[in-house]
Amino acid sequence: MTRGRLRVLITGFGPFPGAPYNPTEKLVTQLVRLPRPAFTNVERIGHIFPVTYAAVDAELPALLAQHAPDILLMFGLATRTPWCRVEFRARNAITQLWPDAAHTAVLSRTIDPAAFATRSFGAHTARLLHAAKANGVDIRPSINAGSYLCNYLSWRTIEAAQRSPNHAPLAAFIHMPLIARNEAHLKKPKAIRFAHLAAAGEAILAALIQRARQRALRSF
Repeated sequence: MTRGRLRVLITGFGPFPGAPYNPTEKLVTQLVRLPRPAFTNVERIGHIFPVTYAAVDAELPALLAQHAPDILLMFGLATRTPWCRVEFRARNAITQLWPDAAHTAVLSRTIDPAAFATRSFGAHTARLLHAAKANGVDIRPSINAGSYLCNYLSWRTIEAAQRSPNHAPLAAFIHMPLIARNEAHLKKPKAIRFAHLAAAGEAILAALIQRARQRALRSF
């Protein structure tokens, strides 16, 4: 944090095999531009990762070094879950069944054979869950981020934080459900729409900002 100004990095993913539309791209754009009093004096930076392991390995360290964010809020798509999920941890697992967008050959089922089975984001994840629920969002806790790119990014983020704990951003990963690209044709009144994703993202971002400011005050 510089002179009381928070720096927030908000990330999403592009399309990938089986998901030609990824709403997290649009969500990141909205959260970066959204005018709200809670976001005053907050620099918001958006980034979309290509859905490849190589992109995460190259771009995540570069983003952390370039921007030194106080907050890292990551979004990903969970095509089989009809609600939002706050991921509490990352798993030391990587799938050999589903290729990334570059069709990378995965030679091991673990990310790091020498590491523990899981790594946790921290106690602040529970606060994010409560903040989103208070805004009427159907959001639930998760301890299984899968074994694809969302989990991989989560693992690498926590790994980087453990290497440099004094400079680690307050990080969170949120899985969003798949929604229709064209909502004009939705007939179900209770269908999940982009507005629901935006409400969840806004509530979580506001809660992270509040938490980061509290942490900064305690450090002085």
